[in-house]
Amino acid sequence: MIAGIRLKVCGITSLADAEIAGQCGADFLGFILHPKSPRHISLAQFRAMVTRLPAQRKVAVFVLPSTADLAVAAANGFDYFQVHFPADTPSGVVGSWAESVGAERLWLAPKLPPTEDVNAGWLPFTSHLLLDTFQAEGFGGSGRTGDWSKFARHHQRYPDKSWILAGGLNPENIASAVTQSGTRFVDVNSGVESAPGIKDLAKLRRFVANLSVHRE
Repeated sequence: MIAGIRLKVCGITSLADAEIAGQCGADFLGFILHPKSPRHISLAQFRAMVTRLPAQRKVAVFVLPSTADLAVAAANGFDYFQVHFPADTPSGVVGSWAESVGAERLWLAPKLPPTEDVNAGWLPFTSHLLLDTFQAEGFGGSGRTGDWSKFARHHQRYPDKSWILAGGLNPENIASAVTQSGTRFVDVNSGVESAPGIKDLAKLRRFVANLSVHRE
């Protein structure tokens, strides 16, 4: 935890980048199992490095997984499961994910159009919610900043949940993002890369240094 703020470094594709993230103070390492992502790794690739990964908790990132997908990931060393899904996904489907891995291990990342808020009916199924920048053509990974005031509104309305801020975060804007959103949990990906799937140590160090400005 950096200055009272938890940090997830997402889009890890190699053991070297996992070690960099761990050395810089990440609390969580994110591995994207969605095949359409430029930072996608296969479950076999994850298994090949899992015993050599640093001790930080591992997060499997999915888009609309089946319960079988989640069960297999759970059996292969993942601690948490971040699920991206359209806002019109039936609550029964969301509930099935929670039944598969447990609400305390399920991180919901709904794809919310600008005018829509989080469906309160999802809240019993999770302890963590991630708000990423909306993009009509995909799920996350846009590199664009989102609506920090919208995040702050959700954070204040449901303080019993852990709210994770994602979307376009980088060393230059992280201080403003924390101030304006009130977040205590951030998720960074492309903002600390030299190329998709390749983390940049200097950028990550600057990100952490600017995040460290904030005190509890």
